Amino acid sequence: MTLAQNSTIFDMDLGPLNPVTAELILGVVLFALTFLILAKGILPKINRTLAQREDAIAGGEDRADGLRAQAAAIREQYEAELAEARHEAARIRSQATEEGAAAIAAARAEGTREREAILAAGTTAIAAERESAERELNQDVEAWARALAGRIVGEPVGADRA
Repeated sequence: MTLAQNSTIFDMDLGPLNPVTAELILGVVLFALTFLILAKGILPKINRTLAQREDAIAGGEDRADGLRAQAAAIREQYEAELAEARHEAARIRSQATEEGAAAIAAARAEGTREREAILAAGTTAIAAERESAERELNQDVEAWARALAGRIVGEPVGADRA
């Protein structure tokens, strides 16, 4: 294509700085129409969606902070209850130890009393049996002594004489 042919495409009196008025008006109308469609239809939806996302993110963070605070409060309460339960368990152990020591002391005292009673009864029974055995032996010894003395002397001695 030559320069002469190019000049027919562009009219010499119209250049890039002197556009065709009809094209310029059509371009401005189409631009305004596109701008109105974007400004009135699409951009509000985009802004609404962005605002919803931002609220969801901010609300999620607020809910997460609230849940963290609630979890911390529940944990503190749990730890306080656990500490109280440990204190109560220590108190119960201490009380059980004291009661056990008292029960052992009472059982020991009861055992000592029973032992003393058994020893006293045994001592009394042994003394009674000893006296009984001594009486029986004394009676037998006297009879044997008389019998032996009678053999030695050759005649009955003591009660056997009568």
